[in-house]
Amino acid sequence: MRLIPVDTRTAIVSSTMTEEAAESRLAELYRRHAPAAIGFAYLLTGNKQQAEDLVQDAFIKVAGRFRHIRMPEAFEAYLRKTIVNLHTSTLRRRKLERAYVQREASRPSRDAAAVPDLDTRDEMRRALQTLPARQRAAIVLRYYEDLSERSVAEALGCSDAAARSLVARGMETLRAQIGSEDA
Repeated sequence: MRLIPVDTRTAIVSSTMTEEAAESRLAELYRRHAPAAIGFAYLLTGNKQQAEDLVQDAFIKVAGRFRHIRMPEAFEAYLRKTIVNLHTSTLRRRKLERAYVQREASRPSRDAAAVPDLDTRDEMRRALQTLPARQRAAIVLRYYEDLSERSVAEALGCSDAAARSLVARGMETLRAQIGSEDA
């Protein structure tokens, strides 16, 4: 590989350049652009370690696409844009994680009183296995997976009314089976 100078600040890494020369050129680009990029990322994150990680991730992304950059002299602008995009993605991911944690925290805890004994659980599994496959699927989706009636219908590929009917008939059969075993 060889360098094709574009201007005094940047250069394209060409396919004829040796691997050592390409690594040297990338190291030079990192040394040149990293300090300003870390300062920029620090202002976004407010945390030095996060800023450094963000810049390294952004640099890897931009350097990996360096041959495909339309305007190599705009490396710094590409790097800044990538830093912003990665930071935005991180914020979105954290928002989703917080929503998940909040949702899980609001669920009732499964303490010893809430967990059924093994005999009851096994009895319910045996009773479920006697149901036709679609009724069993409808009940598991509705009550075990806690899906809405519409979601159950979509998962089973049927109408809402058909899904309600499958759940109702399955529950009726289960009540009859479990009730007759208790008598």
